[in-house]
Amino acid sequence: MKTQTIEIDDATANALKQRAEERGVSVPELVTELLTLDTGSVEVDPRDIAELDRRWRTFQAQDKTISNEEVVRWLQTWGTPAFRRWRDR
Repeated sequence: MKTQTIEIDDATANALKQRAEERGVSVPELVTELLTLDTGSVEVDPRDIAELDRRWRTFQAQDKTISNEEVVRWLQTWGTPAFRRWRDR
């Protein structure tokens, strides 16, 4: 593979090195991933989309949803005299 050198400032170089290290890849691999994301050429397995659609339909079919805030309030009662089973709250 033929390579080229591209000049970038130190801050950008350090940021690329850090991101690459965090992801466990080389800087060239990171740049390749970024370009793939930018061009929108990420391959998606149709089975993954079908599974997401199935889960969304299951969620929409529920009679009732509970807000995150309500669940957090209930969780905060754990280990306190105010605790009640979910059904008894």
